[in-house]
Amino acid sequence: MPVERVADRARVPALVMALRASLLVVTSILASSLPVSGTAAQTSGGTMRVIYAFAAGGSGDGLARLVADRLGTALGTPGIVENRSGASGRIGTRAVISAPPDGNTLLISAMGPIALHPIVYNNLDFDPFSDLAPLSQLATFDIALVLSSGQGARSVDELVAWIKANPDRANYGTPGLGGLPHFFAVMFSTRAGVTLRNVPYRGSAAVTNDLVSGQLPIAFVPTAENVELHKGGQTRILATSGALRSPFLANVPTFKESGLDLVGEGWFGLYAPAKTPRAIIDKLGEAVVRIMREPELRGRIEGLGLVPTGTDGATLDVVQKASREGWGPAIRASGFKPND
Repeated sequence: MPVERVADRARVPALVMALRASLLVVTSILASSLPVSGTAAQTSGGTMRVIYAFAAGGSGDGLARLVADRLGTALGTPGIVENRSGASGRIGTRAVISAPPDGNTLLISAMGPIALHPIVYNNLDFDPFSDLAPLSQLATFDIALVLSSGQGARSVDELVAWIKANPDRANYGTPGLGGLPHFFAVMFSTRAGVTLRNVPYRGSAAVTNDLVSGQLPIAFVPTAENVELHKGGQTRILATSGALRSPFLANVPTFKESGLDLVGEGWFGLYAPAKTPRAIIDKLGEAVVRIMREPELRGRIEGLGLVPTGTDGATLDVVQKASREGWGPAIRASGFKPND
């Protein structure tokens, strides 16, 4: 046998070993470039959907988009917001409860559907406390009593006098039935001894449009929705619902300062379906707490008129139970029914 052929055969095993080594190096490089999050969102190769249970527009929607984008980046998967409005947040909440518990579908909701609806709706076909896993309280907000620029009242007392003198014109808007602004308005009516007619809208943006145009004289909305409009003179905020004045409106009194013993703080929370595996819950919870500590994200949330918090899931669980217990007696005493 020629010497050259023997030498070629001798080189074959060495070439095979070299190719195998190269493949191992390439595979290792590819694997190391993939995000490791421990969530099923990566194993399915899909997108993480964050359902916001209300209409697009407004501070809550803005918060949802900021958190979804940043959380998706942190987990190495695209994060998108899907608006599922209707039934005062119940449609979106139900959609997440019934979603596969794999970390791919999350909920961002205001406190109403979580803490208040179980008190109000006798036919609620889910229990937010047992059907959802709390991940983080994202931010807090208070409620503002807002007037159109053409409404002449300059104080809560003046508005109460106007309502009593003009009962046929005393309509007020809210972002929807059964939410914190609506219940706070019911409490305001009771404490002030006036009768107001609620005009429910689908989201804060629609309320604000009619308020600015003068088609609606009064509204109860999250303070954040009207800070810039108030400063620009397009609307007028008479009072806010916090125990202290809003950090965004230092010159606007609270309801207590205006003579009515009313305090009410709202919040937004992040949730997963209750049966999501513990490892995924922990990974999501750790990621959201981490991103909520970032100064850049906190600054952007404050720019929406919200106060960022970023608690862990256990703290949100305590908060939502305290909200239910705190608001329950007031809602029941108001006599509010879902068809009011």
